[in-house]
Amino acid sequence: METELLKARAEDTAAICARTGRPKYLGFLSAAEAVFAERLLKNSACRTELWGGYETAERVMLGCFPDWAEDSFFPVSSVTFTYRGIDSLSHRDFLGTLMSLGITRESVGDILTEQGRAVVFVTDEIKSYILTQVTKVGGTGVAVSEGFAGQLPQSGRLAGFSGTCASERIDCVVSELCGLSRSRSSELISQGLVTVNSVQVLKSTKTVEAGDIISVRGKGRFAVDSLDGRTKKNRIIIKYKKYV
Repeated sequence: METELLKARAEDTAAICARTGRPKYLGFLSAAEAVFAERLLKNSACRTELWGGYETAERVMLGCFPDWAEDSFFPVSSVTFTYRGIDSLSHRDFLGTLMSLGITRESVGDILTEQGRAVVFVTDEIKSYILTQVTKVGGTGVAVSEGFAGQLPQSGRLAGFSGTCASERIDCVVSELCGLSRSRSSELISQGLVTVNSVQVLKSTKTVEAGDIISVRGKGRFAVDSLDGRTKKNRIIIKYKKYV
């Protein structure tokens, strides 16, 4: 979604919530879009939260809630596709099938796949349509059921870590995230191999904030949880997750 369109839609979502006193939703959003929207609305009159159906979801729905709403309900459902283990189906296969049905990208959250099974998170309003209309994915026969049983497939899951860095500068943070020297991190940045919230970074002086999604080509993708606290040597304590 283009930045100006996302800005307008996020602000409209918050405004409608404030005017009607009822929860209002926008999504699913990419990780970068979610960071942008949450920061944009941090001083809005309503409470904002993000949810994608499970704790470490990458694609999430933005929810704006009035003061009276103690519980943060989100209209997010999951559907499970099962198929023969010898058939290989990818994220792209499932997304392509759903898009071919006229379903918009923002109606589909994370797509988690493993051998013989995939779990897809979707908006409540399209769940029944998927359950009744999808019989094949990528030419392979599938059975579709509501919800999921057991653990989720491990695709795109996040593992938590913590460490320290000298400052919030992107070169310092990348050095910690990837186990590289600061000079090597600066080289990767100058070569255009680092993005923050899907935007290419070319200057090592850019500062990182909690909530940023950092991608380093060939090294991985990271979600910064916090940059709070200091060690006795005055280094910043950084907590983050890596997509595995």
